[in-house]
Amino acid sequence: MNAIELLLTRQSDPKLTEPAPNSEQLAIIQQAALRVPDHGCLAPWQFIIVQGDARHTLGEIYHQSAVTEQQAEKAINRAKELPLRAPMIIIAIAKYQDHLKVPRIEQVQSAGCSVLAMQQAAFAQGLGGVWRTGYFAQSPAVKAALNLCEHDEIVGYLYLGTPVVNCKKSPRHKPETYFSYL
Repeated sequence: MNAIELLLTRQSDPKLTEPAPNSEQLAIIQQAALRVPDHGCLAPWQFIIVQGDARHTLGEIYHQSAVTEQQAEKAINRAKELPLRAPMIIIAIAKYQDHLKVPRIEQVQSAGCSVLAMQQAAFAQGLGGVWRTGYFAQSPAVKAALNLCEHDEIVGYLYLGTPVVNCKKSPRHKPETYFSYL
């Protein structure tokens, strides 16, 4: 797949199954994450790979977070199942570092770019992925359970696997709606 085709056909594949990325595919995904823009060469990221039984552990973390933080009963009941939606999840974390020339937003954006790069690398290898955030990306209890610092930010959960269905999505937006000239 060439780069232009990759960029113009990228999509989220929310229904994923086995197989997850194999070790060679994962190595490429990991390398892509580390090639994103990084002002100051701070490498303001951390990644946690969750697969196999560790998905149940993450589900327990979600469940305890939902109970502790008094979420709605529906959220509590479904928390344990969320990590089972794909055979692999990569948790992407922005590890903010106080820096005179590199503001927090740039560091968080760099971590966000890593998620897109990983998804693109998976897609280019015939895999599927979906970038999710939501309540559990903001939860102080989840951050604590993952041993993150207060100033760290979970920028996303990248669910990876093999798409269950091949549903190519047509473009939703027209460039002229979002681009103008000065």
